[in-house]
Amino acid sequence: MQRKSFVAVQKNGDGDITAFKTSSGRVLQYEQALQEVQGGNIQGVNAFKGRDGDLYIRGDADGDPSNNLDQLPSF
Repeated sequence: MQRKSFVAVQKNGDGDITAFKTSSGRVLQYEQALQEVQGGNIQGVNAFKGRDGDLYIRGDADGDPSNNLDQLPSF
C-alpha cells in the first residue's frame, strides 16, 4: 500500500494549519493527521516536539521551500 501525502490545508484566522487533505481525498483534523503521521501513513512529513512540549507536524527537510506545508493550497 502506498503511503499518502498531504495535498492541501485549512488554516484558522491566525494562519495556523487546522486540517489537512490527503492525496486520497480524506480530510483530517490536525490531531487525526498527527496520529497518521506518527503511524507512518503519510509520506514527506514528520512529527516533532516543539519548545512548548507539544507535538507538531512539519515537512521533511529537503531544502525545497515550495513544498513546505504552509505553501500547500487551501481547501
